[in-house]
Amino acid sequence: MNRRNFVKATVLGATMATAAGMPAFPAHAAEQLPPLVKKREIPTGTIAGITFSRMMLGGNLLTHYTHSRDLRYVYNLAAHYNTPEKIYETMRIAEEHGINTVVIHTAKGVLDGLKEYKKQGGTIQTIICSTAPINEDMADYTQSCQACVDAGVDALYLWGVQADQLVGRQPELIRKAVNTMRSFDVPVGVAAHQLNVIEYCEQEKIRNDFYIKTFHHHNYPSAKLNHDSSWCDNPENVAEVMAKVEKPWIAFKIMAAGAIPPKNALDYVFSNGADFVIFGMFDFEIDEDTRLLNEVFTQENVKNRQRKWFG
Repeated sequence: MNRRNFVKATVLGATMATAAGMPAFPAHAAEQLPPLVKKREIPTGTIAGITFSRMMLGGNLLTHYTHSRDLRYVYNLAAHYNTPEKIYETMRIAEEHGINTVVIHTAKGVLDGLKEYKKQGGTIQTIICSTAPINEDMADYTQSCQACVDAGVDALYLWGVQADQLVGRQPELIRKAVNTMRSFDVPVGVAAHQLNVIEYCEQEKIRNDFYIKTFHHHNYPSAKLNHDSSWCDNPENVAEVMAKVEKPWIAFKIMAAGAIPPKNALDYVFSNGADFVIFGMFDFEIDEDTRLLNEVFTQENVKNRQRKWFG
């Protein structure tokens, strides 16, 4: 499956969830948020002066964008489970367990939902990417970024799907998109599935504050099926390139959409250089996953890893 087909499959999944009549993200919830009761602390780092938890909550499951190989019913299953109330509950549980940031994209209803969540007392920070088109005049993209900032997001980043496409077609627009985001005076990142995006940004000295890059090993049965099953073509090359990058690196797709056990994934990415991780979790997984994160951070191979910590 090439990148174009990957995007088509992702869009198909989102369409299926919408067809089921489920909201993409809540604009309101039936009940007020419960009081925040801290149950766990986890490691943190800083990006452009803002403190972020080393584990961040992934937004795909909240917006019903799941990767489930050929099991397409899982899209509808996630949509029926993550109701508006459950989405807010999940973010609250994340906050209770030390996760202070959600990474998400501008799916329908997301900005209104985040504003409502904070209005009800939610404290979670947001790193968000606009999915508006990027072209020479940047009008739509600028307007979308402005809406994100008006909604109170804490950082912006270039969507990985867009970066992958631009690097081989109109790479100069990567700089233009980054400069557009920088004009809003918030930390700015670049995401990518393809390593050449990172290489291009480093070579051209793009002024981004952080990277969001896919990273996972291939030691799982479906890694070579090429059916919505792998997002990091050559993890050894990724580790080698990122070892020379002196910016915070947020790794994502580290469990290969659920194919790699959480502790195994955390051990691999942190010992091989990632500074933060995006973890897609349902509410009932958060307690165990944050416990495993703390456990991994006590390991010698993580504490004494070769790449310097950034952030």
